[in-house]
Amino acid sequence: MKANQKATILLIYTGGTIGMIKDADTGALKAFNFKKLIKGIPELKLLDCNIETVSFEKPIDSSNMQILDWQKTAAIIEKNYTNFDGFVVLHGSDTMSYSASALSFMFENLKKPIVFTGSQLPIGDLRTDAKENLITAIQIASLQEKGKPVIQEVSLYFEYKLYRGNRTTKISAEHFNAFTSPNFPELVESGVHLNVNNEVLLKEKVSKKLKVNTNFDDNVFILKLFPGINKNILHAILHTPNLKGVVLETYGSGNAPMENWFIDEIESAIKRGIHIINVTQCSGGTVLMGAYETSTRLKEIGLISGKNITTEAAITKLMYLLGQNVANSIFKTIFETPLRGEMND
Repeated sequence: MKANQKATILLIYTGGTIGMIKDADTGALKAFNFKKLIKGIPELKLLDCNIETVSFEKPIDSSNMQILDWQKTAAIIEKNYTNFDGFVVLHGSDTMSYSASALSFMFENLKKPIVFTGSQLPIGDLRTDAKENLITAIQIASLQEKGKPVIQEVSLYFEYKLYRGNRTTKISAEHFNAFTSPNFPELVESGVHLNVNNEVLLKEKVSKKLKVNTNFDDNVFILKLFPGINKNILHAILHTPNLKGVVLETYGSGNAPMENWFIDEIESAIKRGIHIINVTQCSGGTVLMGAYETSTRLKEIGLISGKNITTEAAITKLMYLLGQNVANSIFKTIFETPLRGEMND
């Protein structure tokens, strides 16, 4: 792209609150016609970019988001990748962190921004956060430096902050600042100016062709530990037919009960070829297996360390690696290696 050309942005509407508008007479929410986007949000005319829109044929509530919808979103971006400088995905907030994480793994050697955003209130609501989120997400996706996009990764914008998508988690169903990135700083902060944290941005040092890998395997489960966890239920879960992987949410820095039956069940599952990822239930911090006696046994039996990955990124990375048919002999090594900046090295 030439330095004096306007950036071209593709706006992709998958569904969610941001794309709703309240009927002034009935108060009911209805889908917003994105073909009339500029008319509905005249402020977009002030942006120094060209915007085109595309919508899912049947927009969905993000609670209904499935792997097929991730693949559909990825296909739209891949098809239009060479024709646009950036992409903004409008998405319901409930599962946005899962989708942003999933797409980050799908897109290998990404050189353009894919910015997820949404809102807590509909775009037509009097006090909506939708306009600010949408306008700033588009502006961020349009940022250029020497003719190249400033952001070259999958990110999530909400309430004045742009985060790495696979580092986020939703923390509030009530407040406008609905997301946080507990273990990684924001990429951009929106104030009077857009303050870009260049030091933490993902940049491909070697120019490689974009690869889009959309195969995911859903034979996985998230298991959260709690005092009083039942032996029979744990046994039943770990013996689920076709189960290939489990994200195990442990206590603190990766600790778990020391009862022999618990360790035996986990070890038996690992020996059967089930990949078990150790992530912390804490909102921030990292797994350090071996730091306490209650995690030393887990390290010895071959649990995979999730380090400081979020549960959302852990489960999508697990599905992604299983979908790529990564060999069991190297699965642990690859999972414990950052692929898209989703965990610290």
